[in-house]
Amino acid sequence: MTAAGPPPPTLPPEAAVAEPRRRLHPLSPVLHGAKSIAVVVAALSWQTLSQVGLERFALVVLVIAVAVVIFSIFGWLTTGYQVVGRELRISDGLLWRRNRAIPLERLQAVELRRPLLAQLTGLAELRLEVIGGGKTEAPLAYLTVREAASLRERLLALAGRPAVAAQPGDQPVTAGAAAPTLERPLLRVRNRDLVVSQLLTPQAFFLPVGVAFVVLQFVMEGSWTFVGIASTVTAMAGVLLQPVRRVLQDWDFRLARDPEGRLAVRYGLLETRSQVVPLNRVQAVGATWPLLWRGQGWLHLRLDVAGYAGEGGGDAKRSDRLLPVGEFATARGLVWEVLPGVDLAALATSPPPRRARWLNPIALRSIGVGLTPEVLVTRWGLLTREMHLVPYARLQSVRVVQGPLQRWLGLATVYADTARGRSGQAKDRDLAEAYALAAELAVRARQARTPEPATPEAYWQSPAQP
Repeated sequence: MTAAGPPPPTLPPEAAVAEPRRRLHPLSPVLHGAKSIAVVVAALSWQTLSQVGLERFALVVLVIAVAVVIFSIFGWLTTGYQVVGRELRISDGLLWRRNRAIPLERLQAVELRRPLLAQLTGLAELRLEVIGGGKTEAPLAYLTVREAASLRERLLALAGRPAVAAQPGDQPVTAGAAAPTLERPLLRVRNRDLVVSQLLTPQAFFLPVGVAFVVLQFVMEGSWTFVGIASTVTAMAGVLLQPVRRVLQDWDFRLARDPEGRLAVRYGLLETRSQVVPLNRVQAVGATWPLLWRGQGWLHLRLDVAGYAGEGGGDAKRSDRLLPVGEFATARGLVWEVLPGVDLAALATSPPPRRARWLNPIALRSIGVGLTPEVLVTRWGLLTREMHLVPYARLQSVRVVQGPLQRWLGLATVYADTARGRSGQAKDRDLAEAYALAAELAVRARQARTPEPATPEAYWQSPAQP
């Protein structure tokens, strides 16, 4: 009887699933060059044009354009990506070479964007959001729409797939192997409601008053200087910029659920965006009732999603849309879809003690906190009402903070922190209540780490479901 030999060594995933290095689309240098040229031309002022003349100005622009395109082509030649096991490896850089390996288990979300030039050329850009990233990690610009969608599905699938040892003979998955999936539509926001909602904002509401005041001053003074007119136009453009940007961003907003249970979000006019948000990455849900929207019965919902870096801190870059504008019944259904078991119409809260009126003389009754079996509920705001829903399973830490005036009044604020960076705030609670609330939240967070599976479809199928 012969002894069995040692088992064959298990090959690491990288050795079995390595793929050849791929390049971006050949039109990528043209699109990158066009953006750079536009920035250069914008930087050249009308004064420069008047000084050097039209012919020399055009020659300068042409030389810069050729140099930018050549530089972009060399950059494209040195840029590539490949999926190796459960890593996405990206190499780029012309003067300074960079090689990055992104573990897919750290991948939170992948966003597909299509700026205007990309839409005209049939291309798309992939942006990766990873845990702990201070900014978007290694955007892949540009790929064809089909390649970008296929690569996104593969990366998300690998990110959620448990690490298993690859067996000899396993075949790597090709870039076009992702099969199309059927989605279940949830809602589509009417563009008319979107436009009207942005007209019902303080910027648009007070714009005619401001313009009338400026015109009246010009009429009374009897002089229309170029500086005055330019200042007025600049002020009007600045006031209208935010509502117009919001309309362009949220145009044709659609929300769906894919077969994997993730949220599929699509929106945008000049720059279309397509996001896939796993529900286990949702850290909190926020609801806002602006003052001028209450006559229409409207509100908007936002998501706090782990992994989104929020580039530049601007609203234009945050991936937090859930409902740009809609009625309460629609918002109620969406909250149930994202946080199964949470009914937006049945969230009771309690106000702070009466002595907190010294810190909140007007808005005391608008502040509250409540606990449901699923979430921590906090509300605040007098003119613009806000509500924040934090699932217990997403709590990272709980803090009790006292300011000088709060110590004098025997009050404290409880902060329930999540991975997204924002936190639920139970403001100005009695000190004993604050410590009891913090202890209760810590207990519920530990108990909620292994939630039972839920079926959010029940709400949409039964209108009577609470």
